Amino acid sequence: MKLDIPPALIAKSSAVCCALLFCFSSSSAGTILLTNANGYTLDENRNLQRFNAIQFTGDKIDRTFTDQNESLNSVQYDTVIDIKNRLLIPGLIDSHGHILSFGLSLLRTDLVGASSEAESARRVEEFGSKNPTLNWIQGRGWNQVLWDSNEFPTIESLDEISTTKPIWLTRVDGHAGWANSAAIEIAGVTRFTEDPEGGQIIRDSSGKPTGVFIDNAMNLIRQHIPAPTLQEQKIALQAAMLELATYGLTSVHDAGISSTTIRAYKELAKEGPLPIRVNAMISATDEFYEDRLAEGKFRDNHDTFTINSVKIAADGALGSRGAALIDDYSDLHGHTGLLLHSQERMQYFMRAGMNAGFQINTHAIGDNANMLVLDNYEQLISETNSRNLRHRIEHAQILRYEDISRFASLGVIPAMQATHATSDKNMAIDRLGETRIQGAYAWRKLLESGTRIANGSDFPVESPNPFFGLHASVTRQDRKNQPDDGWFPEERLSIEEAFASFTVDAAYAGHQERILGTLEPGKKADFIVVDLDIFSAPDTRIWEARPLQTWVNGVQIFNQEP
Repeated sequence: MKLDIPPALIAKSSAVCCALLFCFSSSSAGTILLTNANGYTLDENRNLQRFNAIQFTGDKIDRTFTDQNESLNSVQYDTVIDIKNRLLIPGLIDSHGHILSFGLSLLRTDLVGASSEAESARRVEEFGSKNPTLNWIQGRGWNQVLWDSNEFPTIESLDEISTTKPIWLTRVDGHAGWANSAAIEIAGVTRFTEDPEGGQIIRDSSGKPTGVFIDNAMNLIRQHIPAPTLQEQKIALQAAMLELATYGLTSVHDAGISSTTIRAYKELAKEGPLPIRVNAMISATDEFYEDRLAEGKFRDNHDTFTINSVKIAADGALGSRGAALIDDYSDLHGHTGLLLHSQERMQYFMRAGMNAGFQINTHAIGDNANMLVLDNYEQLISETNSRNLRHRIEHAQILRYEDISRFASLGVIPAMQATHATSDKNMAIDRLGETRIQGAYAWRKLLESGTRIANGSDFPVESPNPFFGLHASVTRQDRKNQPDDGWFPEERLSIEEAFASFTVDAAYAGHQERILGTLEPGKKADFIVVDLDIFSAPDTRIWEARPLQTWVNGVQIFNQEP
């Protein structure tokens, strides 16, 4: 697979160099035996099962062994590899990420962790000075909740950088954008521009835009930014997938992609298996949505690219107060958030997808959005007889108590992101108050109601590192292990439950549990070797675990042995 990787991307991505070193093939040569492994997988009851050797031929697992002598004496193999008693587990699955956005972020200003509006502006200025040929300066990751001001940023900070070159910076959750005057002028936005349905232009007391655009209002600016070309998308996707492999991810559910991105993936898959598996969701707002549905489901010959689902967004995010709540935000009287589509349009997206045989995966964060999505699912699942499609709610972040049990009763899967809880803990109670927060990030309540949780990160909103998610799931703490007893610790998962949510339950959420999620005969040889035993180490150290090897389809695509 040959792609012209820009030097700037190679400099920013630790994994792009792998693209220049590895030639991907559908399988390894002969039979390989990995010995002296500290192996863990899950059995059919989702209990931990230990093993110390694994044998695979090509892209399929032959067997695992609990008796090392038996494996060495009775097995025919072409290659033996000593794992040196390191942890070996199934490849981890992120059930909700954004691969193109992650790849493109490697070519844009990184604002994650900026401690103030001034620091964000400084990073933008430095990036712009190093990339003077860019027609637009773009970036992602600002989060006003981390700033002392706790206020949205202003147009003035960006106008001090440039009033002639447009600047557009998306918030960490992707549900708000920050623009300078040049970008606003290109978009033709003035004090007289009306808020679009499902969006909000933040204004000053005179009605003048302050530079921040929420949810659907972001399109007023974004529609004027030149879209990446097909070749640029292929480069960004390939770089992102290789980078994700370094985190121990062997599969990602790509949450909402366009027709052009589908084409880019298909071309990459045709040129050779993708380096990791991608289970892609068709964006319901794509202009060719019905055409994509009519084409039916898709999987390549190597099961590295699959399409069997649709992504819809019902509301915005909590941090930008776009999550649709039933009652007012506790910290903003008179505001209940934003629903991004009318009831009629939402049902059109869902019904069309269900009738075409596609799983429906709907973003819903606020309690109102979750209630409405469940209401629609209840009606349309019955109408289309599609319960077996395992429809999902992406995030399922804030729930009424009476809606928690509806997931299991409707066969709906909550696809949640553990690190959202530990990132949001600084502002969630302010937004929701002491009562509603009891139904937020309610992992334990959902599990005890009888449903499965598919875990993920929502990268690049959060880090794609799945060990951060495992740590947050088990401890309800950030990576400083705060608060001491965990944030609402009654919602913690056990390490076995958290592990299942990143493996077999995530595979189940993508209709791939027959080939992924555990290490057993006949399944794909997707596994990782890790430097820390997360099952015996203190829970507070889980986030420190670091992948040393990543294997997909029986091919080692990442190796960082010390």
